[in-house]
Amino acid sequence: MTAPAPTCAVDPSRPACVVNSIAYGRDGSRREITLDAISDVLAVDDGSFVWVGLYEPEDALLDKLQEEFGLHDLAVEDAQHAHQRPKIEAYGNSLFVAVHTAQTVDNRIRFGETHAFLGPRYLVTVRHGASLSYAPVRGRVEREPDLLALDPAYGLYAVLDFIVDNFQPIVEAFQGELAALESAIFEGEFKRDTVERLYELKKELVTLRLAIAPMQDILNQLMRFHHSLVREEVRLYFRDVFDHAMRVKEASDTMSEMVTAAMSVNLAMVSVQQGEVVKRLAGWAALLAAPTLIASWYGMNFKYMPELEGRFSYLALIGVVIVVCIGLFRVLKRARWL
Repeated sequence: MTAPAPTCAVDPSRPACVVNSIAYGRDGSRREITLDAISDVLAVDDGSFVWVGLYEPEDALLDKLQEEFGLHDLAVEDAQHAHQRPKIEAYGNSLFVAVHTAQTVDNRIRFGETHAFLGPRYLVTVRHGASLSYAPVRGRVEREPDLLALDPAYGLYAVLDFIVDNFQPIVEAFQGELAALESAIFEGEFKRDTVERLYELKKELVTLRLAIAPMQDILNQLMRFHHSLVREEVRLYFRDVFDHAMRVKEASDTMSEMVTAAMSVNLAMVSVQQGEVVKRLAGWAALLAAPTLIASWYGMNFKYMPELEGRFSYLALIGVVIVVCIGLFRVLKRARWL
């Protein structure tokens, strides 16, 4: 898992869990502000907006932001507790968005969450668990001052686009691993590690699907509704993220089906291998049955047997046994039982 975030104390200057607290002007200018100054900035109707980024904050810090932004109690309660399902909820003239994130840690996929509060003049992002920093997102947005004029909804687009794009390398890694596992399956030897990894890959793909599938509904709502918070110009960007999310979901669904098929093929090949072993055992048993049958005659207490009197009877009998065994061997070999 990722390293835990530092413990936060409510310090109005800059708690450790506050990654950024910036006010953006309509002209693209930026200035860092304290948490106490948020309400003062929002009180001036100059077209600016505030973007605050948090990582695993304590409840007291969220209570402070609730006071500054006027956030709804239920939305703050959801942000205080991770393990939320992906969703979008409207609270008056604000939105609360919860999405799942993914990150590769120690060659395994770890999942986290991001909660976002979107208002007419503010955006608050709260990260939990395995999640990459949104510093590159802010940097990209700040390099495009014209887009900053599209209000905080564009910042939300940039965050969601970053989250969805981070799923793509994970999907590609899954595809490469699945190809390697398929090669291992067709090597002809049963390997327990291969089956275990197929099962783990199946679980990770299911979890990935649970993370990406609800994203489509969230993006669909942002494209179609909430006109007071999402301008028409920004809806085009959300449509692009929706397309990326659709491709990731389709790829994960396809791979999930392929993993299921690979597990079935592996089971079928193991059954075929076992059948081949049984056939060979049955062939050798049939081959040994002939001399066993002939030799068993001599365990009977018969006084008169034709071959007992002959000088070369036993040698002839041995020859018969050899001829019979060779004949059976050829027949079974031609039938691929040996």
